[in-house]
Amino acid sequence: MTCTAMAIDWLGFGYAAAIALGGFMGYKKKGSVMSLIAGILFGSMAAYGALMISYDPTKTFYSLVASGALTIVMGMRFKKSGKIMPAGIMAGLSLLMVLRLLFMGMIVM
Repeated sequence: MTCTAMAIDWLGFGYAAAIALGGFMGYKKKGSVMSLIAGILFGSMAAYGALMISYDPTKTFYSLVASGALTIVMGMRFKKSGKIMPAGIMAGLSLLMVLRLLFMGMIVM
């Protein structure tokens, strides 16, 4: 039986935690149930994606879906409101995650 070391996707898990925490903060500060639901949903998807990447760096699908959707949605919210917090920061983080995942895909292949 062979044991292989697994490279944990710490950035992916950190990003997932930021999403979940952002959803909770939206709920806590503004009473937005939708923020809480979206934070839990997308945070869970990003965490699952980070887990998949930890097992196999080529499995970026779930992380790309979560970060891609948040890039679009939060980017549109930022454009509409002009507020850096939270829409601009989340759009920027999500875009950085998309670029990281695409770059990882080019390196792995």
